[in-house]
Amino acid sequence: MSRVKFQTLTEQMFYTLLCLNEECCGMAILDKVPSMTEGRVNIGSGTLYTLLEQFSDAGMIRQTKLEGRKRSYVLTAKGEEMLEKEYQRICAQASDYRRFFGGEAGR
Repeated sequence: MSRVKFQTLTEQMFYTLLCLNEECCGMAILDKVPSMTEGRVNIGSGTLYTLLEQFSDAGMIRQTKLEGRKRSYVLTAKGEEMLEKEYQRICAQASDYRRFFGGEAGR
């Protein structure tokens, strides 16, 4: 059975959308993600630009500026909804962990 596109988000997808809560260009996203995750998550430029195109085609982001080759984007209502849905899914996973392991981290 094939996976439904954007049913769940990878870390790279999640943080790309999170960056686009405010207008941002691709290069800024490449800098912001490692900074906001303390180096835990990195996105390659090929992956990022593929994601931006897919998110745009899906109506989750929209282009706001085009200056030469530099494009800026921002979340749409659909993108905000997807980001919130993924956040709730992650919270449910954390809740399940705490329920089964009594809140103990690093077992």
